[in-house]
Amino acid sequence: MKNFRRITVQSFVPEELQELKEFSYNLWWSWKPNAQKLFRTLGDELWYDVEHNPLKLLKYLSQNQFNTKANDPEFLDMMKSVMDEFNHYMSRKDTWFDETYPEKEDFLVAYFSAEFGIHESVPVYSGGLGILAGDHCKSASDLGIPLVGVGMMYKQGYFNQQIDGDGNQENMYPSYDFGEIPILLIRDEKGNPRKIFINLPGRKVYAQIWRMQAGRTSIYLLDTDIQENLPEDRILTSQLYGGDHEMRITQELLLGIGGVRALRLLGYKPSVWHMNEGHSAFLVLERVRELVEEGMAFDVAKEIVSSSSIFTTHTPVSAGHDAFDEALMHKYFDHCFQNYGLDWNTFYMLGRDVNKNFSMTVLAMKMAKSCNGVSRLHGEVSRRLWSDIWKDIPVSEIPISHVTNGIHTETWVSREFRKLYNEYLGDDWIVRIDNPEMWETVNDIPAGRLWDVHKIRKQRLVDVVKQRIRNRDQRNGVPQYITDRALENLTPDALFIGFARRFATYKRATLLFRDIERLKRLVSNREKPVVFFFAGKAHPADRPGQSLIKEIYHISMSEPFLGKIFILENYNMTLARYLVSGVDIWLNNPRRPREASGTSGEKVPVNGGINFSVLDGWWVEGFNGKNGWTIGEPKEYANNDIQDSEDSANLYYTLENAIIPEYFERSNGDPYSEAWIRRMKESIRSVTPVYSTHRMVKDYMNNLYKPAFEHKQLLTVNNYKKAKELVEWKQKIVHAWKDVWVTEINPVEEFINTLHMQITCDVMLDGLNPEDVKVEVYLVREYQEDQAPVSVVELKLKKKNTEGRYVYAGTVEIPKAGTYSYNVRVRPWHKDLLHPFETGMIRWMQIVS
Repeated sequence: MKNFRRITVQSFVPEELQELKEFSYNLWWSWKPNAQKLFRTLGDELWYDVEHNPLKLLKYLSQNQFNTKANDPEFLDMMKSVMDEFNHYMSRKDTWFDETYPEKEDFLVAYFSAEFGIHESVPVYSGGLGILAGDHCKSASDLGIPLVGVGMMYKQGYFNQQIDGDGNQENMYPSYDFGEIPILLIRDEKGNPRKIFINLPGRKVYAQIWRMQAGRTSIYLLDTDIQENLPEDRILTSQLYGGDHEMRITQELLLGIGGVRALRLLGYKPSVWHMNEGHSAFLVLERVRELVEEGMAFDVAKEIVSSSSIFTTHTPVSAGHDAFDEALMHKYFDHCFQNYGLDWNTFYMLGRDVNKNFSMTVLAMKMAKSCNGVSRLHGEVSRRLWSDIWKDIPVSEIPISHVTNGIHTETWVSREFRKLYNEYLGDDWIVRIDNPEMWETVNDIPAGRLWDVHKIRKQRLVDVVKQRIRNRDQRNGVPQYITDRALENLTPDALFIGFARRFATYKRATLLFRDIERLKRLVSNREKPVVFFFAGKAHPADRPGQSLIKEIYHISMSEPFLGKIFILENYNMTLARYLVSGVDIWLNNPRRPREASGTSGEKVPVNGGINFSVLDGWWVEGFNGKNGWTIGEPKEYANNDIQDSEDSANLYYTLENAIIPEYFERSNGDPYSEAWIRRMKESIRSVTPVYSTHRMVKDYMNNLYKPAFEHKQLLTVNNYKKAKELVEWKQKIVHAWKDVWVTEINPVEEFINTLHMQITCDVMLDGLNPEDVKVEVYLVREYQEDQAPVSVVELKLKKKNTEGRYVYAGTVEIPKAGTYSYNVRVRPWHKDLLHPFETGMIRWMQIVS
C-alpha cells in the first residue's frame, strides 16, 4: 500500500470565542461545573469523545459549530458569566490566606512531586500520590496560599491498561500530542524555550519547562525530549515510574536538582520547600550547593536548608522507598559531592540506611526539620519504621508528625449532589467545605430527594459500565450473548459495591474470593441483588499484582458470577468519578497497617456513598460507628494468612448480617431503606468537612509551613547570625555528649503507697552549661515503653556539686495506682531549635538490674 502524508485540518476560532482557547489552559475549569457546561454546550457528544479536554474539543469542532456559537447570544452570555466568575476568582484579595496571614507577603511554598493528578487531560499521574498532589494544589489555589508546583512532563505518561480475553493486563504507552494537552511551554523574550541543565556522568542533560495552571497555582513540568540531549537522556521524561534503578536515579536528579534550577531560572524565591515523597529529595543537596558556593560552611547551609524543608512520606513499608547502592551513587556524585563541602563518607552518611544503601527518605528526613505522615496511624507507623534515624529517642517523640490526607471536594462531588447541596446548604457551601457545623444541615434533606439523586448517579455508573464492558468484550472477541447476559440485569436497584485502587498485593483485591461458595450464595439472591465493581492497574513489573487482575477477570466471566462481578479496565480520574459517585459501598481491605491514607474512600461520602473498610489509614480516624462498617480487628497478627482468614470471615459476616439486610430493609412502600438513608447522611455529615484538602492544606499551612517559614526567618537575619550560633552550639553538644551521664540519688523503692515520687539525680555535663540541657523523668506504663508516656516531668537544678556535675530534683505525680516504669534522661535544649529532638541526641540513666 502506498504511504500517505498526514494532515490535520483545524477550524478557525471566531474572534468572539478566542478567549475560550486561552481559558482552556487554566485547569480551573476542571473543578467548576459552569465552565464544564460551557465547553459541553459547544458539542455535547464530542465533549465526552475527547474525554473532557477543551483543547481537543476546540480542535475537532466544525467551522459551522464555531460560527453558530459565535452568533448565539445565549452562549455568549454564558461565556461572559463564566469569564466573570474566573476573573473574580483569580483577582480576589479576600482569600483564607489573605485574611489569616495578611503580613506574609514574601511567603511562597515550592511543592515538589513526581506526579500531579490535576485532570485526566494532563496524564502525568498514576494513582493516589499524584491525585493527592493535584488536590493539594487546587485547595492551595482556592485558599489563596502562594504555592508553585514542580514535576515532570512525561511524554507517554503512565500506561493505559487493557485487559485481554484471558484476563492479562496489557500496558499501552501512547505518545501524547502536546498540542492537545492544556500546558504551555515557557519561552524567553525571543520566543525560545527556556531550559535548565543538570550534570550527569560525562555530559549535561537539558530540560525545557512546561507550565500547567490550576487556578492560581502554577505547576512547572520538566521535559528532556529535546534535540540537545542524547537519545538515552531524551527518554528520561518518557514514562512515569518506568525503567530500572539507573533510570530512577536520573529522573530523581532531574526532579530535585533540575527542579530547583527551574524555579531559580523563572525568578522564584520560595520560602518553604515541600517534598511530596522522597523522589525529589535531591533538591536539598542543590540548595546546600547554592549556599556553599556563596562561601557558607556546610553545617550552616544544612541548618538553613533543613529549617525551611518539609518532607511528607506516603509509604508505610521500607521496601517502597527508593534507595541506591554506593556504586551507583559514586557513578552519579563522584564529580560533584565536593560541591557540598563534604568528603565522600560524610556525604554518603546523609542518606545511608540500615542496609548501607543511600535512601532518598533518609536524606529527606535528615535534611528536613519538618516531617509528616499522611494519617495518624501512618505517623505512628513511620515513627517506628524510621526509628534508627533517631536512636534512643522514644518512638512517640520521634519528630514525624501527621497531616491526614483529604480530597479536593469540588473535583470529586458529582453535579447532581452539588445542586442538592446548593439547595439545602446554601450557594456558598463550597467556600465553607471544612465547616462541620454547616454539614449538620444534611439531616434536613428529605430522604426521598437524597435517594433520587443517588439513583441518578447509580444509573450513570450503569451506563458507563455497560459501554466499557461492551467495548472490551467486542475487542476480545467475547460472544455477544455472553456480554448481553452479563449486562441484562445490571440496574441501579442492586446494591453496588466498588473496589478500585492500585493492584498491589497488600491491598488484597481478592480477599472477597477466599470463600467462593459463600460469595456465590451472597450474590445469587434474586430478591437482594448485589453487584461488585473492581478497577485498578498493576505496575508493569508487578507480576503478582497482575495475576490478581487475571483471577478476578476469570471469576467475573464464570457462570455463577456473570453479571455480578465486573472488572473495569484503565482506571483513571474519569472512571474514578463515576465509581465514587455511583456505588453504594466503597470496599477497602488492605493488610493493616500498610495503607498510609487511602483517599479514594474519602471521595465517596460527599456523593452519598458509605465506606466498608479495614481500620487503616484515614478510616481509623473517620469511622464513628454510624457512618459505615469496619473489616477485621485493629491488631497485630502472627502471619498474613491468619490475618487474611480472619478479615475475610469478618467481611462476609458483615455483608450477610449487616450491610445487605440494611440496604434492602424497605417499609411503607418506600424504594429505599430508612436506616440506609440515615447512614448515608451520617457518612456525608461526618466525613466530608474533615477529610477535605481545604482542612488538610490549612493544617500544612498552620502547623508546618508557617513554623518553617518563621524558623528560617529567625536563622537568616543579620547575615545568618542565629544559624551560625545554633551550629556552634550543636558542635559543642556533639563534642561533649559522649561524657554526659545521669545517675539517680536514693532511687525510689520498687513498691510505694503514694501517688507521687521524689526524684533526685546527679548529672555530669562535662563542659556544658545547665541551660544547654533539659533533665526529665519519663514515666510510662509497664511494658508500654513504645507508647506515649504517662508524663514527662522536668527536674529543676538544685545545686552544683563539683566541676561539671549538678544535682537535679523534682516531684513526679502518678495518675492512679498500677505498675509503671520510669527513667531519667538528659537532652540538649536550645531556644532556637524547631523541634526538641532535632539533634537526635539523648542520654538515659543506666539502670542496674
